[in-house]
Amino acid sequence: MTVRPFRDIKRRKTKVVKVGDVKIGGENPISVQSMTNTLTTDIKATINQINDISEEGADIVRVSCPDEHSTFALKEIVKHVPIPVVADIHFHYKRAIEAAENGAKCLRINPGNIGDEAKIIEVVKAAKNNNCSIRIGVNAGSLEKDILEKYKEPCPEALVESALRNIKILEDKDFFNFKVSVKSSDVFLSISAYRQLSKICDYPLHLGITEAGSFVSGSIKSSIGLGSLLMDGIGDTIRISLSDNPSQEVKIGNEILKSLGLRNRGVKIISCPSCARQAFQVIDTVKILEEKLSHIKTPITLSIIGCVVNGPGEAAMTDIGITGGGKGSNMLYLSGVQNEKVLTNDIIDKVVFEVEKKASELDK
Repeated sequence: MTVRPFRDIKRRKTKVVKVGDVKIGGENPISVQSMTNTLTTDIKATINQINDISEEGADIVRVSCPDEHSTFALKEIVKHVPIPVVADIHFHYKRAIEAAENGAKCLRINPGNIGDEAKIIEVVKAAKNNNCSIRIGVNAGSLEKDILEKYKEPCPEALVESALRNIKILEDKDFFNFKVSVKSSDVFLSISAYRQLSKICDYPLHLGITEAGSFVSGSIKSSIGLGSLLMDGIGDTIRISLSDNPSQEVKIGNEILKSLGLRNRGVKIISCPSCARQAFQVIDTVKILEEKLSHIKTPITLSIIGCVVNGPGEAAMTDIGITGGGKGSNMLYLSGVQNEKVLTNDIIDKVVFEVEKKASELDK
């Protein structure tokens, strides 16, 4: 069952760049990214974390490369992970060259930070020779000194000016395979900067609220910031920056896209907050189902509603639904139609069975 969103979001037209096999921009799906927090030189730990991130639904992963040992570790890491790796480079141009040569599919770098023109030319050459894209990563916390002096403090205009300066550096070197971000930890600053940049730039935009904070507060800030931009059709790839396990970043990123009808992956659960009318423990049931259904990648909608007030209406719009009934007898809906009564103690097993069955049918 497919429920059309109330509003179809018209995405902004952008150029297309490639990060490995992942296309970003144009009409391609909005990709979800995260970043490892292991030591890159700990190759085994980094590989394991990237695989966990991928399993959660990430399309791309970023790895910090602060030194030569880290960039050379990439050569082994990329052999054992299923998604393309972005090398996070800040100042040293040799790290960028090494990363490109050792398997990175994108370099996160600000060309203006790496020194004279000769060094920039070498980085661009390495990117071209290794089919490696670039992300210009402007951040309110690390603006160029002269721009910061001009505007006195980080502001949308300062972030945009920095982005345009770095864009021109690459364009002047005949390099156009890049995307851009203008991040801040301030939601309003970020939104304004991205909106301004989107009006004058047709390169793909990487969205993020940088250093957003802990799982709860960071998820809320990111949802407000990225959600506002995505609803305006702005954004081609996203990263949720949380002080938490990177897999949680991916989970929140996918949920934001699913909520806006911009991505369908896995089980989307519609559930009530529960109240005195509930015929079964909705909160506990949803928590268990989220865990037991996390392996499902096929897009399926599931409603878990504790009573008959909103239950039938929600079930009519989902693939599978459970509505609470009296005396421990609840109603199972399949494709919006009443199917059978289910005892409260059997809800978990029955829903898991029906979801897995539905996924198997859709995957054929």
